[in-house]
Amino acid sequence: MEATRQPVLSVNNLEINFKTDNGILKAVRNVSFELYEGETLCIVGESGSGKSVTSKTIMGILANNAIIQGGNIMYRGENLLEVSEDEFYKIRGHKIGMIFQDPLSSLNPIVKIGKQITEAMLLNSDKLKLMYNDLISDDLIRYKNTLAKMNISINNERKRVAAAIAEIKAKGTVSADDKAKIAKMKNDLKTFEKETRATFEKQADEYKAKLDKTQKEAKQKVKEYKAKVDAEYAETKAAIHAKGLDRDALKQELEKAEIDYQNKIKITKAEAKRRAIEIMKEVGIPDPEKRYEQYPFEFSGGMRQRIVIAIALTASPEILICDEPTTALDVTIQAQILELINRIKKERKLSCIFITHDLGVVANMADRVAVMYAGKIVEYGTSDEIFYDPRHPYTWALLSSIPDVDSKEKLEAIPGTPPNMIYPPKGDAFADRSRYAMNIDYREEPPFFKVSDTHYAATWLLSEKAPKVEMPKIVSERIRISLEGGKQ
Repeated sequence: MEATRQPVLSVNNLEINFKTDNGILKAVRNVSFELYEGETLCIVGESGSGKSVTSKTIMGILANNAIIQGGNIMYRGENLLEVSEDEFYKIRGHKIGMIFQDPLSSLNPIVKIGKQITEAMLLNSDKLKLMYNDLISDDLIRYKNTLAKMNISINNERKRVAAAIAEIKAKGTVSADDKAKIAKMKNDLKTFEKETRATFEKQADEYKAKLDKTQKEAKQKVKEYKAKVDAEYAETKAAIHAKGLDRDALKQELEKAEIDYQNKIKITKAEAKRRAIEIMKEVGIPDPEKRYEQYPFEFSGGMRQRIVIAIALTASPEILICDEPTTALDVTIQAQILELINRIKKERKLSCIFITHDLGVVANMADRVAVMYAGKIVEYGTSDEIFYDPRHPYTWALLSSIPDVDSKEKLEAIPGTPPNMIYPPKGDAFADRSRYAMNIDYREEPPFFKVSDTHYAATWLLSEKAPKVEMPKIVSERIRISLEGGKQ
């Protein structure tokens, strides 16, 4: 869809299921989108549409009963669905940060704010260790990811087979044919595991040999760096002593030299505090030196959310995922937090995924919008295309339910409830709730129809054979008022 730009993150045909007591729940169904540098992509939909599951998959924090059925998530040439936990530890928070919807549950109520902001910095304070890890990173990632791919492949196959067996047993009486099917599934699984291990372990052994060599070279480089820093520190101290300073001046210069030395080999508590206070100022916390020593319960909801944003920014991520960050806040504070996220995004040149159930929240910050329903993206386009030229009945319904002071039309609630995704509908998942549903909507799932090079919608209303249908009056009236207001 965007031929001239390379995405920083690309989600392709993602399918996520969950194993439940009642059956397999299809939470995310064939979802694809791209995130480009410096843009805000908003994913909008009702609760249960798959928005948060998608974001948690990107962060690698899915629940244990999740089954990654298919697809990939590409970030900097790596499929995040296949990387090892060691590699994800370096990505999660450091490269891709996340802000959750409830700031109070994201903070430890009995730990001071300052400690919570500096915790990640101090956990990674050893610069020599960081240097060593950077030197071996490529070879270590290659080795770990090979083993991770093997284990993920095997575990996914185990989950798939277990789910298929559970489905057979759930019918009640297990026939002889069913028992034979189950036995074959188990034997096929053993064969699959054996062949998969043989393939991946051979490759892993080659990568391990390369890693061992790289580790030796890295240790030597770190040792040489440390020796150089120590020698420079010794020379600096000798030069200070040679100045013939009085006692107080000598002590002051030696202390400064000690701080400079420590800062070359680790992040000190003083340095971490300095950075934390800078970030607190950046997110608009007044009197940060004092607030640094306070507890979460001494902050308002809006200030707590600012702290959560500050924590997410400490590692300077390049992608920021905001999972309904304004849901627990009142309208005035919502606007402040949205403005803050927008400002920080521009200043730091972040790429942002903003998840919400409210299209009105993202009207002034989205570059592109993906509308999700029942685990699928049903409409995808630029902000202007979604707000001024919506094509899917579900997008119309969302726009019809947003309060608006200019429109005289009565707000319209979306009738009914989302479908049970243990038993997903055969055709268009929104058909039962849509006044525009046609017979084909109950039989076949609509493909994406192209509206423009950047705008797509999955609705049979865009088919050449579909009757002409006008969008709801409340939506067209709002678009008219908005466009007329823009011309004035």
